[in-house]
Amino acid sequence: MKITLLGTGSGDALTLTKEAERALLGAGCIIGARRLLAQLPDLCTPNRIGATKPEAIRQALEQNRDKPCVVAYSGDSGFYSGCRSLLPLVQGEEVTVLPGISSVQLLAAALGRPWQDWNLVSAHGVTCNAVAAVMQGRPAFFLTGGTLGPAALCAQLVQAGLGNLPVTVGEDLGTEAEKLTASTAAECAAKSFSPLSVLLAEPAPLGPQRAPGWPDGWFVRGPVPMTKQMVRAAVLACLAPAPDATIWDVGAGTGSVSVELAAAARQGQVFAVECVPEACDLIRANRQKFAAWNLTVVPGTAPEALAGLPAPNAVFIGGTRGGMRAIVDMVLAKNPAARLCMTAIALESVTAAMQALQDHGIEPQVIQLAVSASKAAGKVHMLTAQNPIFVITGNCDD
Repeated sequence: MKITLLGTGSGDALTLTKEAERALLGAGCIIGARRLLAQLPDLCTPNRIGATKPEAIRQALEQNRDKPCVVAYSGDSGFYSGCRSLLPLVQGEEVTVLPGISSVQLLAAALGRPWQDWNLVSAHGVTCNAVAAVMQGRPAFFLTGGTLGPAALCAQLVQAGLGNLPVTVGEDLGTEAEKLTASTAAECAAKSFSPLSVLLAEPAPLGPQRAPGWPDGWFVRGPVPMTKQMVRAAVLACLAPAPDATIWDVGAGTGSVSVELAAAARQGQVFAVECVPEACDLIRANRQKFAAWNLTVVPGTAPEALAGLPAPNAVFIGGTRGGMRAIVDMVLAKNPAARLCMTAIALESVTAAMQALQDHGIEPQVIQLAVSASKAAGKVHMLTAQNPIFVITGNCDD
């Protein structure tokens, strides 16, 4: 069976390559989305089958085995196309793949900008983390569709504090109805756009790029406890967050640990849970200062405030108000393999943390950090001891 898989660009004849047009005119059967089939050149075969799912396309191909068949895709056959899913189903057949003009090319040309450094992301029928996409230091191009159109993606950016981020929406690219809208995420979140739209968001401002354990003086402070620099560095070393990790910081205080976790997991999400309103304000201030756009403040008391959060890969527990057991139970109910790290200054808190882990069959590891810092005393310097801190971990052996 002779099969050609090709991209049709915008679907308009103006963005159809000559090679693709020749294949379409020579086809005995053309398969694709009904929108594309309705826009085919007039001289194409009337034997057109509307199908987009790989298995349905394969069945249509089998029914027309005696004819040269074309499967038409919008845009480019190699850019987030159904071509990838169909190819394994037609192995052994005579298959030709022809490229098309993609929406990213059309938008770049319309803007007069190169696109080789853009972060290319699909939000077409799949979940998409728009905040993570714009935190890579490059413009982010979103192929939209389904429930995640430009407005919904911009709403994610607004929720993260990026309402002023410059964005451009391209509607019906490559057609007579083409329209470009250059605005901000906040303004576009409130607009409606064509179903055939793409979004380009400029890169979000980035925070510091350095090893864990940022200086305490960097953070916005207040009358709220803060996990200090050396302890913070040890916590991040224990949790070892992956770039795309989902992380909870329970009892987040000023948000110093939350902010550093967000910097370590730029493609992931960090949830800072805190019950003191003044502390929540400090966390938001530090989120803004350090461009920690993937950090979400969750006001409330644990464990109740944890119920609606996504399952974590790693959890730091800095304060529990007596709810250590219930918090650990909630974490491990969501993900038994979650990495846990707790800090404590009281022996009773250490005992409670160890027991909570042991009740789940997890052997706790306990270390004590005793930090002393130099202090000038006349012509000499003396070491001043800080309070010893216990760090208790579970599931952190790998």
